[in-house]
Amino acid sequence: MDLLNTLVDKGLRRETPTRAEALAVLATTDDELLDVVAAAGKVRRHWFGRRVKLNYLVNLKSGLCPEDCSYCSQRLGSKADILKYTWLKPDEASQAAAAGLAGGAKRVCLVASGRGPTDRDVDRVSDTIKAIKEQNEDVEVCACLGLLSDGQAERLREAGADAYNHNLNTSESTYGEITTTHTYADRVDTVRKAHAAGLSACSGLIAGMGETDEDLVDVVFSLRELDPDSVPVNFLIPFEGTPLAKEWNLTPQRCLRILAMVRFVCPDVEVRIAGGREVHLRTMQPLALHLANSVFLGDYLTSEGQAGKADLEMIADAGFEVEGAGEVTLPEHRAGGGCGSHAGGGACGSHDGA
Repeated sequence: MDLLNTLVDKGLRRETPTRAEALAVLATTDDELLDVVAAAGKVRRHWFGRRVKLNYLVNLKSGLCPEDCSYCSQRLGSKADILKYTWLKPDEASQAAAAGLAGGAKRVCLVASGRGPTDRDVDRVSDTIKAIKEQNEDVEVCACLGLLSDGQAERLREAGADAYNHNLNTSESTYGEITTTHTYADRVDTVRKAHAAGLSACSGLIAGMGETDEDLVDVVFSLRELDPDSVPVNFLIPFEGTPLAKEWNLTPQRCLRILAMVRFVCPDVEVRIAGGREVHLRTMQPLALHLANSVFLGDYLTSEGQAGKADLEMIADAGFEVEGAGEVTLPEHRAGGGCGSHAGGGACGSHDGA
């Protein structure tokens, strides 16, 4: 298939595909799916070998969010049946992180609901980062706290954070249909603030919200332009009690095509299979490891994930290996001696979706 040969060649050279080529990946047939996976797998293995990075999410504060993101069970007015609580203490968060690290995770993602942190919140999270790093010197810590104000990214960096996550989620043209309490430009600004502070930027998308192929390509090309080190791909979990509760649009085949398209457009970044993989990829999850080089271990924000032991068995059975704490995730040209691709950058990605 000429399209796939072209995309592999471009991926190995870090050359951007055309929009038409990216759209063509999403339009491939089920008969062509294994060819698509095999082609994108060549690009994945070229830059990341057969390593799989494990990440573990700690939900520092759950529910009661003033934002109205349609996909989120923690949104303003949500009737979803979820656990709600205020900030975990640093020692509680450190204990929660220890469970994931014991399972082989090398990155802890600290997530808190809300529009964005106050300066007092940044102090709390800074104390939590220090508590985790005191117990686990080599662990990477990524913060995901919403929209950042001036100076907050720098303070998180000084506290020991390696990365900051803030997803674009969907295309700029449709963003206003998903969220009205903040803008797409607000999200872009926060990713840029993380970059400027020397944090490794992590930004991704949520698929399955009723978007078109063009929307998916738009957001992935926007991500390529922002140049995050990590791109988490979330698949919508349609929570009862949210506006998108009936959006069951994804099949395992569709999810694989989306992951392949992301890999072709962002060949040398950490592509993470994030929220919703168990729900939508189901028994096809091992095939997704040929496309993504990173996964979450265990549970997500307000939804349960697959048992960690099952994840480790799946990775081994598929012929992959868990990335060790001493291994640098990103290719050398992006890592710059650390794990971040930018001057002063630290490590490499997280999630703010389901």
